[in-house]
Amino acid sequence: MEKIAAARIKELDPNARVQASPKGFAGLVLVESPNEDELLKMINENVVEVERAIKSIAECKADLKELPSVVVEAVRNLISPNETFAIRTTRRGRHDFTSVDVNVVVGASVKEATGASVNLDRPDKVVAIEIIGDKAYIAVYPGSEEYRKITPHKKPILRILRRMSIVQLPYLGGEEASRTMGVRIGRAIQTFEVGELVIALIGSVDAKQLKDFIDGVYEGIWTRYEIQRRVYGREVYKVPVIVQDLFQLVRERSNEVIIVFEPEGDYIGSIIDKLRSLLLSGKRINVLVGSREGIPKGVFRFASAVVDLCPGVTIATDFAASSAIIALASLLQPEVEGQQI
Repeated sequence: MEKIAAARIKELDPNARVQASPKGFAGLVLVESPNEDELLKMINENVVEVERAIKSIAECKADLKELPSVVVEAVRNLISPNETFAIRTTRRGRHDFTSVDVNVVVGASVKEATGASVNLDRPDKVVAIEIIGDKAYIAVYPGSEEYRKITPHKKPILRILRRMSIVQLPYLGGEEASRTMGVRIGRAIQTFEVGELVIALIGSVDAKQLKDFIDGVYEGIWTRYEIQRRVYGREVYKVPVIVQDLFQLVRERSNEVIIVFEPEGDYIGSIIDKLRSLLLSGKRINVLVGSREGIPKGVFRFASAVVDLCPGVTIATDFAASSAIIALASLLQPEVEGQQI
């Protein structure tokens, strides 16, 4: 990808000196041009392969003693006392210091020189230090240019998800089919870290087929959970699994929110306010989804709402629960963008 990006940049400015993967380091393209500002603008507008293009405003040896003074001189007039900043260091090559060492030492110097405060999460300005072998390049860009999963205007909805109980009819068939479907459903359920997964039975079922399905569910939950544990910067909730007769569950939870997803229901877009009210009621939210057979129509009378996600479309069993969760979550825009929920 670096070579493709470099070729595109060379097309924009034939006079530019372009290096793809300098010194063998992947993910980088170094560009030198007599028309840097104009070329930077053209790269941002035309080269989709480039994730971020930043202009180096200073460079020096990759030396922990030299870096602070060079950075301070470069950014002194670019960061005001009433702004916040963060140092972001990416180090490539072997050095006798770490990226954290650079952040600490340089950050202290910039703070003292500018009077600005440090904000590592949402800074007004970002001081980027790219260390490539024995050279360090310094750049400054607005913190607003950093893409973040969570922002002040987009709050997580894990507390709502934790109140959800996904009630899933089992997929029963051949051994391989049941287990494979179980794996897919288990992974999907664990992705959202909902409160629980209930495998709901209607009458008697084949024990071997049910075992295959449940084994698959546990495998799916476990594999997704292990990935989440490795990559999330927080504690991960592992979804518990229970088995219960569907009709007894409906009776037992008749005073809770019960939302059935079946094609016979109301189109979700026509009952948004009703569903939002149910989601924000503070009660457990039981989301019922079918399998090869749908939720029995007798259950509809006891449901808080019966919902059709996509009129005219039959949603595959392995997508049913995740589609329902995403659809319900999308109704919470005012809460996600405003109040904490």
